[in-house]
Amino acid sequence: MNTPLDHIPTCLCMLHSRRLFTGLLLAGGATAVVGSAQAQQGQAADQGLRGEVGRESRFTKLVPAEQVEAAAAQQYQQMMQEASQQRALAPDSHPQVQRLRAIAQRIVPHAMPWNSRARQWRWEINLLGSDQINAFCMPGGKIAFYSGILSKLQLSDQEVAAIMGHEVAHALREHARERMGKTAATRIGANVLSSLLGLGGTGDALLNMGGQLLTLRFSREDETEADLVGMDLAARAGYNPQAGVTLWQKMMAASKGAPPQFLSTHPAGETRIRDIQSKLPKVEPLYQRAEKPSRQFGPPRA
Repeated sequence: MNTPLDHIPTCLCMLHSRRLFTGLLLAGGATAVVGSAQAQQGQAADQGLRGEVGRESRFTKLVPAEQVEAAAAQQYQQMMQEASQQRALAPDSHPQVQRLRAIAQRIVPHAMPWNSRARQWRWEINLLGSDQINAFCMPGGKIAFYSGILSKLQLSDQEVAAIMGHEVAHALREHARERMGKTAATRIGANVLSSLLGLGGTGDALLNMGGQLLTLRFSREDETEADLVGMDLAARAGYNPQAGVTLWQKMMAASKGAPPQFLSTHPAGETRIRDIQSKLPKVEPLYQRAEKPSRQFGPPRA
């Protein structure tokens, strides 16, 4: 379904932006041996990339998850209200909104093993009229895509799932909470970190950091981890993980003149593609076993 986005005004200049957007066996006991081997193979295949990511950062625990998610919900709501006032918030009936939500409905159920809190999140996804090639997922499952990323890159459903999986991964791995914890440790000082459990005035300081949620810059390690988790989520949802390669090829073509890798927190496009390709053998079995989407949407006309 190809539907233009022209009627959504691209006037989000006053809204915050962030970066965008990884031989036969003997008879008899042979059956049991084969069954055991198949079970082990199945377990290994089901593991996907869950063993490829690191443990939760100690800095994450310095900031209460409830406060981060509450701040994100408040900021997201404010952003949607501003977009609505500027007539830049796509209505629920828009085909591309329905497309995004259909893909999210397939990805979200696979989020729980990565973060138990995801089960209680109030997931939202909206489309904003903007020429930016961008998308994000704030803590607590608050997702937004900019119309520019859909129309300019002419994304397939598989590529949308790759982006959505990546952004959702940032929320699941609580990268924003970790960044805020590191900032808190620097600003507040080690001598008062022990008071975090009691919060008090320290809690107010952390809440005031909520405004940074859309401007936080993730580390290269965060971005690489989000690529890996995103691939896993998309594959389990029935979207071809190889789409990550074509996605980043499109990203590279659209971002000519971007700074070299050592000047950016994002891995360079070539590095990203190589990393994705190296992990494909672990997620392709998940994709092969997954139920595929029954409905295919099309990218909007540019």
